[in-house]
Amino acid sequence: MSALWIANVLVTDEAAYGEYAKRATVAINDHGGYFIARGGAYEQLEGRDRPRNVVARFPSLQAAHDCYYSDAYQDALSYAKGASERDLVIVEEFEP
Repeated sequence: MSALWIANVLVTDEAAYGEYAKRATVAINDHGGYFIARGGAYEQLEGRDRPRNVVARFPSLQAAHDCYYSDAYQDALSYAKGASERDLVIVEEFEP
């Protein structure tokens, strides 16, 4: 089953976060992931409002997990730390 990364982000340092995004995109693509939502219009209905919302689809929960813990993604993540407030979850997709 495919899986989704769902991130809600408040960017506090645009330059550093831009470098994170560039590097993270490579790591995500290397693990078979691709973006289905990245920024864009949104409506906050509940919870904490973080204006950058990102969803990436991976071929499996394991691929999403492996991407997060990969050296390439951890390197990218070093640019996001201190440049954003983030929540990130991996969710297995439902397939009826």
